[in-house]
Amino acid sequence: MKAINAGVLEIAYLENGPLDGEPVVLLHGFPYDVHAYDEVARILAAAGKRCLVPYLRGYGPTKFLSKQTMRSGEQAAVGADLLAFLDAMKIEKALLAGYDWGGRAACIVAALWPERVTGLVSCGGYSIQNISKAHEPASPEAEHLLWYQYYLHGSRGRAGLTANRKDFCHLLWKMWSPTWEFSQKEFETTAAAFENDDFVDVVTHSYRHRFGLVDGDPAYQSIASRLATQPRIAVPSLVLEGDADAVDPPANDDPFAQHFTGPYHRKVLTGIGHNVPQEDPQAFARAVLSLEYGCDDS
Repeated sequence: MKAINAGVLEIAYLENGPLDGEPVVLLHGFPYDVHAYDEVARILAAAGKRCLVPYLRGYGPTKFLSKQTMRSGEQAAVGADLLAFLDAMKIEKALLAGYDWGGRAACIVAALWPERVTGLVSCGGYSIQNISKAHEPASPEAEHLLWYQYYLHGSRGRAGLTANRKDFCHLLWKMWSPTWEFSQKEFETTAAAFENDDFVDVVTHSYRHRFGLVDGDPAYQSIASRLATQPRIAVPSLVLEGDADAVDPPANDDPFAQHFTGPYHRKVLTGIGHNVPQEDPQAFARAVLSLEYGCDDS
């Protein structure tokens, strides 16, 4: 475990692979942590890549440098954190790969600062939130999958996450990846990251902000304004989706292609749920490596 001051955070991260290898930043989501990439990083490091796996704000040993900084979980903040991490590590360009919150951070940097990105692997596709349309209803089938977000909108959900964070997150693991037979040890290894003092604040703010229920951090307003335009992504990109993902199931058609203007490929993985890198590390690593060859790992 290493740590570096980056922006408003001291970001804790794992590093694997040769220091002179092509940088690959692997980004976890909610409710997961850096250990989702243990096997992926091993595979990529063996292929000569320098793998950096940071804990997001509110997770694990990552901490805010100031008590005065707003504990925001908004998309602009996690995107800014990733850019600050690249700057602090003095990485001019990197391949970005992530899922859930981490995939969103990767999409944001790829869209707004493409000169810093050699390629993008995003599980779940184009995940930059269109907050202006957050109150437009989806189908009843889609709405019921978001129960956990609606739960966290109120004081009861915040109290529930505070009191039962491990049980709550364990339930989401089981629901979102119904075919994944993870061990209790695997879960406990990650669950330690939820004990971060800022976890509840960051998570509840994230799920409230994306529905326009709370204000964001004014420090990120300029980024938020740019994201409101739904910027397109021009870097070589590969989208992975699991056909057993029970919170964000893939559509039959490709709803993301319109958001990508560069080389682009989409692949749906059979029998895989929401946590793609931990459920199928071989496929995830293969996707990262395939970006060197036209972003098609078929």
